[in-house]
Order: sequence, then C-alpha cells, then structure tokens
Amino acid sequence: MTTTAIHLLLLTDLVADLPVAVRLQRLVGSLRAHFGCEAVALLKLDGEHLRPVAMAGLASDALGRRFAVADHPRLAAILQRRGVLCFHHDSSLPDPYDGLIAERAGEPLPVHDCMGMALDLEGERWGVITLDALQVGTFDTQAQRDLGELACAIEAAVRVTRLETEIRALRLSGGAMLADAQAPREEHDFVGQSSAITHLLHELQVVADSELPVLLLGETGVGKELCAHRLHRLSRRAGKPLIHVNCAALPESLAESELFGHVRGAFSGAVSDRPGRFEAAEGGTLFLDEVGELPLSIQAKLLRTLQNGEIQRLGADRPRRVNVRVIAATNRSLREHVRDGTFRADLYHRLSVYPVPIPPLRERGNDVLLLAGGFLELNRARLGLRSLRLSATAENALCHYRWPGNVRELEHVISRAALKAVIRGADRKDIVTLETDMLDLDALEAPAGADASLPAPAACGAPAAPLLSMHQIVEASQRQAIRQALVLHQDNWAAAARQLGLDASNLHKLARRVGLKA
Repeated sequence: MTTTAIHLLLLTDLVADLPVAVRLQRLVGSLRAHFGCEAVALLKLDGEHLRPVAMAGLASDALGRRFAVADHPRLAAILQRRGVLCFHHDSSLPDPYDGLIAERAGEPLPVHDCMGMALDLEGERWGVITLDALQVGTFDTQAQRDLGELACAIEAAVRVTRLETEIRALRLSGGAMLADAQAPREEHDFVGQSSAITHLLHELQVVADSELPVLLLGETGVGKELCAHRLHRLSRRAGKPLIHVNCAALPESLAESELFGHVRGAFSGAVSDRPGRFEAAEGGTLFLDEVGELPLSIQAKLLRTLQNGEIQRLGADRPRRVNVRVIAATNRSLREHVRDGTFRADLYHRLSVYPVPIPPLRERGNDVLLLAGGFLELNRARLGLRSLRLSATAENALCHYRWPGNVRELEHVISRAALKAVIRGADRKDIVTLETDMLDLDALEAPAGADASLPAPAACGAPAAPLLSMHQIVEASQRQAIRQALVLHQDNWAAAARQLGLDASNLHKLARRVGLKA
C-alpha cells in the first residue's frame, strides 16, 4: 500500500460515520498493513501513564494495561520529542511490549525494529503511536518518512474521534460528560468495553447531573466506590468535597457524633466543638458505604436530614442547615432489612430515589482480560519484572470462573499469582508467565446470592459449550431480567412490566413459571 493509498483510506474513514472504537481500530489496522509490521499501538497520555485506546497485533489483555512513562524508557523517549523516533534494532532499552506480541506471545522480543511518534492536539501532547516489526530493516528511512507524512492524518483521526465524543457527551448530559471526557482518568477507574459496563457508565453520566439521591446496589467488589466517585466527578458538585463514610466501621456509640458532629461537653471527652461528616461535605457529596449497617437510632436522624436538609450536632440546641447530596451503597437487600425491621422503610425510599444495579464481573465477558491486563502491569512494575503475562490456559480459566469477589478478587488473584511466580524462582529479567495452577481458582465456588441455575460465564472471545438445556438458560435469563427490573423500580410490578414490554398480569404469570413467585 502506497502512502497516497493509505492517506485516502484514512481520509475515507474520517468522513465515514463510524463508532469511536471502530475508527481508531481501523486506523491502527491500516498502519499495520501499510508498514508490514507485527504490532501497532495508539496510546493516550493520562497524567503519568499512557493508556492504550487501540491496538493491533498485541495480546488480548494489553488493551487493559496502563504503562507508567517512568517505567518505560522507549515510551518516554517517544513522548519527549516531536517527529518520528526510530530505535536501533539492537537497542538495549527494554520494550514495553516484551512478551505481548500476539505472534510471539510469551516469548522475549528478539532483535527487532521499533519506531514511534508523539501526537499533539491543539498544541498539547495527546499521546503516542508505536510500531514494532520482528524483521530487522522494516523501518528504513522511507518507512520513517512515511510515518512522518502520516502524522497529520493520524492526529486528524484522533481529533475527529474526540470531537464526536464531546458532541455525544453534550447531547447526553448538557456538558457533564464533556468535562469527564477531557479530564485524565483517575488512578482506579472503570476498565471495560462490555455492553453491561457501557450501559452502567451511560446511566451514571445521566443521573450524575441531577441532585437526586442514588442507591448503588451490587455484590462485594463490583466497584460501588468507583461509581460514587464517578457520580461526584460528573456532577455540578465536582469542585466541592466528596466525603466517604464506611457505615459498617462506625461504632454505634460514636456514629451520631461522626455523622452530625458534637458540641463541647456533649459527652465525656468532648473538650471542644467538632463538625461531623455532613458539615465536612458541605456543598459536595456524602458517600454512605454499607448504609444497611447504620443503627436504627441514626437512621431516624439521617431521614430528617434528607427530608429537611438539617442536622443537629450532638448536645446542641439548634439545628444547622446543610447542602449535601447523599449517595448510598449496599451489597445487601435493604427491602429484606425493611421487612425484618432492621432498616426503616421511609429511609429506604428516601435513599433509593434512583437505584443503580452494578453488574458483577461474571456478566462482563471479555472485560475480565482487560482488567487482568491492568493488574498484570501494576504487579510487573511493583515486583520489578521485565514482563508479566498470562498463559492461554490461565486466560481461559479467568474467563470461566464465576468471580464471587468480583474485581477485587481478580486483583488479589493476579497479585498472589505474581508473588508465587517470584517465590518459585522466576528470574525478574525473564518474561514471567502465570499458569493456571498459580491462580488458585475454585471453579465450583459460587457467589453469595447468585442464581445457582445460571450457567458459568462464557469464555472471553469465544462461546463456551452450553452447560444447561436451552429451556433452562432461557428461564435463567428471564429470572435475571425480572429481578433487575424490580430492583430498578423498587418492586413496582406494573412499572417493571412496562419496562420489559409485558402486560402486568403476564409478568406475574411469567414470574410464577420461572420460580420467582409462589
């Protein structure tokens, strides 16, 4: 393919109506074909890290990694200069993709060609494009000249992609998403491309701009705290404090003072006035994690605050006004707590104005490998390893495991396996491959509260053999859809039926048939 031909191809894609991910993936694919190389990667600068946004020819988990610029001298060198930088084929600088080239997965990169170029948008450094070829001499003088000539076309593709993202953001949320799209990612932010996580992020973006209380629902380790941070960051209160309260860690004797504050002399040891967490969050957001653990006596005071916007310090005579948005989270069924009398019904309805179910990891498909890639890179840097990767069988095991502890469990599994590899004598200068036996996965373990009739998650990138009959799989899917609709509409069967496109009486019949009602 000539330079003119690839210019025309990139120009055609620029004017075509393509999804963001598809446009950038076509870009790297076209560059890989033009230069005849094994791998091309487009990485965006986020603070002190480079985050892959599109890749061709690299391992499946590479897209989930975040490369610390300080840890990768080749990426740092490309980032620091303008124009094409080509590394000598026997350069002693470590390659960030060692062991990650798909055609040589797990093998150290032999003597090879490598070149890259920094990309700028509106006068600011946006990121880099990198190319790797296993055949020495691939990136000759002409190839370097070609890449330099394509710089404007590559930057134009990135610019169009960003503009489309901003326009979509403005349409969706009147500006809240726009600020998020331009801001660097937080150190721990959502990673994934599954439909489940895409729907969740869209829902958070829409509700963030309101002042409604939000109740985050999900199993342990799904990322409820990340959701709370994202809601705050996208809200009109982003410039004000976000105060995190772990309700499960509050002793009943101190809970009132911690939340609402106290005055001097209110109790033994209260030698001065002290504001509580509500006052600390003034103008911002208060995140009540594990809200179901609050004592009943505190629930009544919390209800008053939500209703009237007032708090009263312990021992004080007069209330104080506060302007705080409350986001609550729980991994329990608050409705069951309401039934057994351990949680106030009126407080539940105040907190759950907008409930947001967070999908468990087993429902996120290929996101498991993207998340694993991030944890692999984190542990590679932490342990000072040349490269850290998963074997094909280990990847398959991760994709089929049910993840009762969700993302938090995945992080611990990868960290533990990396430590095991070092303890077993892995050379830090070699490419360390984690095998299935290092992961210690219990394939029979099921998550607490999970539907035992649901099949194990499908393999990433390829369908697994069905474990149940088609009738059982359909019934399990129907149960899950009905449960999600009921959670979203606070057990309002009529509203759930409307969402599911069913007549209310038919929904009740279906619920009885699939075992949700007696």
